[in-house]
Amino acid sequence: MDKALVINEIDEILDTYCEDCFLKKQLSKDNGKTAAHNFCITRCTIGDHLKFLGEEMNKLGK
Repeated sequence: MDKALVINEIDEILDTYCEDCFLKKQLSKDNGKTAAHNFCITRCTIGDHLKFLGEEMNKLGK
């Protein structure tokens, strides 16, 4: 897998799942952007997959 494929997959996931995410919008509104971002990183399955893809991209860069 090369960097371009990983970047395309990340973009597709963000556009498909994160762009109109109700939880992210509601958490931002209720608790602020930091709380919403924290939720996405630590408890969202999509966030876990994005984190995995980021780690894969880091491996490719070395």
